[in-house]
Amino acid sequence: MSDLKEKYEKEVVPYLIKKFGYKNVMQVPKIEKVVVNMRLGEAVSNPKIVEHAVNDMGLITGQKPVVTKAKKSIATFKLREGMPIGCKVTLRKDMAYHFLNRLMNIALARVRDFAGVNPNSFDGRGNYAFGIKEQIIFPEIDYDKIDKIRGMDIIINTTANTDEEARELLKALGMPFAQR
Repeated sequence: MSDLKEKYEKEVVPYLIKKFGYKNVMQVPKIEKVVVNMRLGEAVSNPKIVEHAVNDMGLITGQKPVVTKAKKSIATFKLREGMPIGCKVTLRKDMAYHFLNRLMNIALARVRDFAGVNPNSFDGRGNYAFGIKEQIIFPEIDYDKIDKIRGMDIIINTTANTDEEARELLKALGMPFAQR
């Protein structure tokens, strides 16, 4: 069991019950899944890029990514239907907590001039999304072996009903939100 999962069960659940006045432990919001997505626009001209991105994301998440393909053909971008244009991973349960623990405690701390993640990137239903500009902030990635610096989107899907509940959940877990 990861450190973050233990922290959630021992510290976060009682804190959220007290703060929001939940009557039942099952009402307390929790992390449902974490989706890590990497878009690769340049993969249209060079299909090898997809392999490098899949390898990088596999190292970062500890799970094999799924290659996403174009749904439509767009002539202006020289894109045909079915061409690989990205990759994504969906992490659930312990894998999600383990990834978030490494993200919050190791990776985000390695970002230069880091002031915190945007506290307003919630979708209205208790889910949080943000982007990372470079994959080299993760210690699993060897700077000498990467072909290009790529960014990724990270979406944290919670069972919270409101943004306020989700914000408190993530804040209690240790998400470094920027000060307003």
